[in-house]
Amino acid sequence: MKLINPRYKVFLTLILLCILTCIVSCKDNKNQDQLVKTDREVNVKSSFNLNKEIENCEMQLTTSSSKLTDLTKHPRLIEKNQTEWKEVSNNKLVWTSGFYPGILWYMYDVTNNEKWKNEAIKRTEVFEDFKNITEHHDIGFMMFPAYGNGYKIGGKKEYKDILLTSAASLATRFNPKVGTIKSWSVKMHPRWKQHLTIIDNMLNLELLFWSAKNGGDSTHYDIAVKHAETTMKNHFREDLTSWHVLEYDSISGKVLNKHTKQGYADNSRWSRGQAWGVYGYTMVYKQTKDKKFLDFAEKIANKYLSLLPEDMVPCWDFDVQNDPKEEKDASAAAIVASALLDLSTLVEDKEDQKRYYNAAVNMLKSLGSDKYSAVGKADSFLLHSTGAKSLGHEIDVALIYADYYYIEALSRLKKLQTKK
Repeated sequence: MKLINPRYKVFLTLILLCILTCIVSCKDNKNQDQLVKTDREVNVKSSFNLNKEIENCEMQLTTSSSKLTDLTKHPRLIEKNQTEWKEVSNNKLVWTSGFYPGILWYMYDVTNNEKWKNEAIKRTEVFEDFKNITEHHDIGFMMFPAYGNGYKIGGKKEYKDILLTSAASLATRFNPKVGTIKSWSVKMHPRWKQHLTIIDNMLNLELLFWSAKNGGDSTHYDIAVKHAETTMKNHFREDLTSWHVLEYDSISGKVLNKHTKQGYADNSRWSRGQAWGVYGYTMVYKQTKDKKFLDFAEKIANKYLSLLPEDMVPCWDFDVQNDPKEEKDASAAAIVASALLDLSTLVEDKEDQKRYYNAAVNMLKSLGSDKYSAVGKADSFLLHSTGAKSLGHEIDVALIYADYYYIEALSRLKKLQTKK
């Protein structure tokens, strides 16, 4: 038998050690990318005073509701250095009209104060005619926070038919050749000529799921699932971040282009887009119990968490986050905080349950801090959201949907704490 040279044996040992080190390092890097900032996600360093924050929000809403008396309009934003809501018409093309009545329903939910229920009814029922909107996908945003919460929280069973009609209107925009609901018309956005689907559209699927489970057309469920599957396949990069706008060939279903409207660039990582994804796929799993949607929700949630700065509130686009002059987007943080509270109840692993729950609480704690709270500064709950900087407006403002997802998160947190 030929003996191996001792020096060669040492050399082979070193080579094997290097290979093993590389393998472990790659694995660690992968885990680090997915679970970075674990210390801030798992450990809530100081208690979050939920009751105090609900009291603050009720105080803010008491102030603003006394000023918001025109039922033909709804609050949309508070400009930087201003204190009162800028109201816009309850126009069928304005996607934000459902959030203010939704806020009122959630305030009733967390306080049991009949005042807020009565105010919510008044603000909800002014746009019943919107149930017939077929011009765009935003009917879900417009009707479900208002009428959906009225049905679920307020016990307004008479809203059922309005919601079913709204779902049927949304379903007309589904293109089976593409596999998604068309978001915008060419007339609204002439830059693009074909079938457009935006990541935001994931949240409108909840209206379709609700319809299918409450006496509506059973195909609404199938449409929602197909849209989620197609979006999961095409709308996310290999690194699990999302594009904003996909343009499909309306006949072949082929992806033609990948764009942005509100992000920094077509290929950049718009933070609220990722937030819509996290919320959307958490909701889809909750509705379907299909494990593939839960796995995907976790993956994109972990990616979102890995990109966050120290205060857990992202810049408006992750690709410009290293520039301290770039504005924050508190709305993205509120959306994800609400989603993660739900996700924490859906995952099986105890450590993941704890991690998502505590990440959400840390986000809420940051949003409720003096840095982001509007208490004593303006009539909203939150400051420092960015709607569409790339379009030159809604930059570093208060946004009505940031407040909506914030109060929704507080409502979800209260229910979870009550169970404990």
